[in-house]
Amino acid sequence: MRSLFFFLTTLPDSARRDPYFRRVLFLPLVVAAFSVLTPGCSFLQPDFSAGRTEEPATTSTSEEPQVRSVTLAENAESLQSMSSVNDNEPAPAEPDTASSQQLPDPNVASLDGNATVTADTPAGPLNDILGDNVPEVTSPGEGGPGAPKPQLSGLTPLEIVAAQDQVLRDIYVSSLPSVVYIRISRNLGSLAERPNIPDIPNIPDDFFERSGGSGFVWDDEGHIVTNHHVVTEADRIIVMLPNRVEMEAEFLGSDPDSDLAVLKVSDPDGFLKPSTLGNSDKVDMGQLAAAVGNPFGQEFSITAGIVSGIGRTIRSGHSPFSIPEVIQTDAPINPGNSGGPLLDRNGHVIGVNTQIISHAGGNSGIGFAVPINIAKQVVPSIIGEGEYEYSWLGISGTTLRPDLAEAMDLPRRTQGALVIDIVSDGPAENAGLAGSDETLELEGQELPIGGDIIVAIDGDTMETIDDVIAYLVSNTRPEQEVAMDILRNGERMQLTVKLGARPGP
Repeated sequence: MRSLFFFLTTLPDSARRDPYFRRVLFLPLVVAAFSVLTPGCSFLQPDFSAGRTEEPATTSTSEEPQVRSVTLAENAESLQSMSSVNDNEPAPAEPDTASSQQLPDPNVASLDGNATVTADTPAGPLNDILGDNVPEVTSPGEGGPGAPKPQLSGLTPLEIVAAQDQVLRDIYVSSLPSVVYIRISRNLGSLAERPNIPDIPNIPDDFFERSGGSGFVWDDEGHIVTNHHVVTEADRIIVMLPNRVEMEAEFLGSDPDSDLAVLKVSDPDGFLKPSTLGNSDKVDMGQLAAAVGNPFGQEFSITAGIVSGIGRTIRSGHSPFSIPEVIQTDAPINPGNSGGPLLDRNGHVIGVNTQIISHAGGNSGIGFAVPINIAKQVVPSIIGEGEYEYSWLGISGTTLRPDLAEAMDLPRRTQGALVIDIVSDGPAENAGLAGSDETLELEGQELPIGGDIIVAIDGDTMETIDDVIAYLVSNTRPEQEVAMDILRNGERMQLTVKLGARPGP
């Protein structure tokens, strides 16, 4: 710009007065200058909606104050800060339908992922994008260690990127009709119950907290699945669909142990489209993962990444029990994504987004989703009975480490779950399991040793305490008997354990 103005100011007067110069050269130069400035200026208009923690000041006395708090739950095993993904994230102001961004039509695609294709949009399958130029899959060698992987030959970089773009777009378009935005309000009490607040004229009698989250349609009967922490203690729940239809929801029940909850809405017009559920047991490391939800109140957003970990065990943050087989992803999930679906490349739900590891309350690349196969167990029970009962062994334990095995005169390679404590009069005690009765000082820590080591349940090998938790959650029910193989004083023996039901809070 400085060079342009220098050029104009140094021209001779005769040139600047020349009509041809002004019409043919000067005017296009000025237009070009402003065309360069406009895109830059457009970014100078700030958008505070994503990071706003409270509503702007207003003179209206009927507006309830907005409250925001991010709940951090400490994971004792990882010693890292775990933040519920959308705990008490303030809901944005009501959208102005005249000026809001146009959302995709939820009816443009069926749930099988076959999106409507326009003239300027590539088709979904790779064959439709490349036509007759789809290369054959060639394998330079047979399988086995070190063998070359099958390769696609003949694809240009642009074609590869176009295919990836289309896969992500198909995921979004096919899943969008099944995703909902959930708005919550909680009554925090009256002014009389808060004596520290001064008596200010026109202050409302009651204080309300407003928050937002995500959810997805479970079936064609109006059931919506979300997180327990999204809707717990809510006084009013509103569900908004992508077409901006709003419905008041009824809270049916929740399971704090898995951080799952179920809502019910009336849908006489048939707007709800059930999600397609995948199989979380088939999820593998490195595969594509996408999250659709409402991060920071930014409605119906998609973020993508990969599955960066499987088989994790995390504390739910809302009960003393852990969630097994959790899916870890680097797909960005933030406050507001809680309760929304984690999807595979086919747009099938493989998990329910629930937590992130973060020291600042925002995404840092490690998020967690409750596996959909656990939801398949829990949700029908909540719908039918309002709750879900887990089997209960009545122990606390840890994974046997090589140094602990060595201290117990076992081979360092011995694997299993070391029983530390036994709940009095619980199923484990009644079956004769024994907890630790010695301690080992290691690196300044007192570590328990000497207890029974669980090495198999019903013939399935148990290598860690996480294996024990996952097996009990996925394969057993209260009052069921299991055969438990243990190591006691170096000798293998088998006990029969009649499982109980987890005690309430």
